[in-house]
Amino acid sequence: MGKSDFSLANQVAIVTGGGTGIGRSIALEFAEFGADVVVSSRKLENLERVADEVKALGRHSLAIKADITKKTDIDHLVQKVMEEFGRIDILVNNGGVSSKVLGKPVPLIEVDENEWDLIMDTNLKGTYFCCQAVGKRMIKQRKGNIINITSGDGKRVSGGRGTSYNVAKAGAIMLTQCLAWDFGKHNIRINSIAPGFTRTKMIQPYLSDPETLKMIESKRPLGRIGEPDEIASAALFLASDASSYITGQTINVCGGVHN
Repeated sequence: MGKSDFSLANQVAIVTGGGTGIGRSIALEFAEFGADVVVSSRKLENLERVADEVKALGRHSLAIKADITKKTDIDHLVQKVMEEFGRIDILVNNGGVSSKVLGKPVPLIEVDENEWDLIMDTNLKGTYFCCQAVGKRMIKQRKGNIINITSGDGKRVSGGRGTSYNVAKAGAIMLTQCLAWDFGKHNIRINSIAPGFTRTKMIQPYLSDPETLKMIESKRPLGRIGEPDEIASAALFLASDASSYITGQTINVCGGVHN
């Protein structure tokens, strides 16, 4: 296997949730290996900074504001990319939200309708309709690659207490497996990545408490949390020809902690 197996030259990628953290790292990694990259999220300011970084690497880029909980926004995003580039080769569904944005997570039996809808609409509905909208374009091309960023929390209960986030991410993992069957005959691969604790804004409350961070790291075989670039490296592998016979799978990038 040579470097050419990892090349994304002349390919067009969309990365949702591309303005910060894991999404930003994936966008820059793809650009380093030759892809033109469209970044999308609800905050245009962050996106424009990432688009400028992609352009500094010599690739084309667009920053498109879109709320993936709204199908109209997803359709607009896909249409804009097609108008600008004429094709979509790679989709990374990284847009997501944790239960913690609404405060301290509550037992699943106590989740109210607002939290349930926000978590499901962002982490599962949004992922599905992005797959649907882009997948239809890829079917016409007879080629494509989709990567869903899920979570180890979609494969197990966290700390003995499940949340709506666990349920949504479990749904995204199953969605990946189901769509692999629908897309495979069209030469489209779809896989997911389940990150463990990764140094992003989402887990900032844990990072700011040295004792909590030390406890979390002690429970990982590698003795540390992950970095966004390490998730990006896994995404590059799945997006490239290096993984040409892999589809419908979920790769754990978690320092060894997930089953």
